[in-house]
Amino acid sequence: MSRLRLDPFVVAILATVGVATLLPASGVVADGFGTATTIAVGLLFFLYGARLSTQEALDGLRHWRLHGVVLAATFVLFPLLGLALTLLPASVLPAELAAGVLFLAVLPSTVQSSIAFTSIARGNVAAAICSASLSNLAGIVLTPLLVALLLSGDGAGVDGSAVLGIVLQLLAPFVAGQLARRWIGEWITRNSAPLKLFDRGSILLVVYTAFSAGMTEGIWHRLDVVPLLVLVGLCCVLLAAVLAATSWGARLLGFAHADRITIVFCGSKKSLASGLPMATVLFGHAQVGLIVLPLMLFHQIQLIVCASLARRYAAALVPA
Repeated sequence: MSRLRLDPFVVAILATVGVATLLPASGVVADGFGTATTIAVGLLFFLYGARLSTQEALDGLRHWRLHGVVLAATFVLFPLLGLALTLLPASVLPAELAAGVLFLAVLPSTVQSSIAFTSIARGNVAAAICSASLSNLAGIVLTPLLVALLLSGDGAGVDGSAVLGIVLQLLAPFVAGQLARRWIGEWITRNSAPLKLFDRGSILLVVYTAFSAGMTEGIWHRLDVVPLLVLVGLCCVLLAAVLAATSWGARLLGFAHADRITIVFCGSKKSLASGLPMATVLFGHAQVGLIVLPLMLFHQIQLIVCASLARRYAAALVPA
C-alpha cells in the first residue's frame, strides 16, 4: 500500500480542484485571483532562478553526453511521442485533452523527484542534480518555443502579447533571481521550508484560478468518464515508452550503470511545479483546466512507477 500512497501535494491539488468545482471564482473575484496568479507566477520563477546554482550547472557540463541524452529525451523524444498520440481520433482523445498531452510532452524534467529517485536507486546523484537543473533552465526557453511551434492553434499563438507575457512572467523573474542569488542565496537556503510552502501555495492558486475559469466557461460538461480513463491509459503508455527508450538507449550508448540510472529518472519526468505556472501564461484561463489535466495525472503515475523502479534498482545492487 505504501507504493500506492498519493503524494500529499497531489492530494492538495485535487482538493483545490474540488473547491473550484463547488465554489468557482467569477466576475470581479475571478479578476482578483487572475492578478494574484500573475504576481505569484512571477515570484515563483524569481525563486527558481535564485535557487539554481549557475556554477553547479556549468560544472556539470563535463557530463555533456549524459545531459545531452536527458535533454534529447525531454525535448525531442517526449514531443515526438506526444505528437503521435495527438493523431488518435477525437472520439478517443478529445482535442482539448490532446493539446494537454502535447503540452505535457514539451515540459522540462522535475528537479526534486529526479534527484530523489536517482539517490534511492544508487545512481549518479551529482549528475542528476546538474541534469535536472539544466533541463529546467532550458525549459524556460524551449517549452514556450515548442508550445508556439506545436500548439499555435490551441490558444498559444506566437503574437507579440504572448511573447511579452513569457518574457515578463517567466524569463525576466528567472534572470532577476539568478542576478540576486549572490545576495539572497544563503537566505533562501536557510528558509527553504517556508519558501517551499510559498511554492506550493502559488501552484494551488494557479490550479484554483484555472479550474474556476473552466467551471464558469462550462468546459467540464464536455469531459466524459471514458475519455478520462483513456487519458490515464495513454499517460501510462507514454511513461512506459520513455522509460524503455531511456533505459535501452543509455545501455546502447555505453553509459556506466550509475549514469544509466540518472538518464532513466531525469529523462522520464515532467515537472508539475513548472508546468502549471507556464500553462497560465501560455494559454487562456478557460483552457488551462483541461490543458493541465494530463500533466496532473502523469505526475502521480510517474511518482508511483518510479518509486517502485528505484527500489528495484537499489535491491539489484544489494550483495547476496
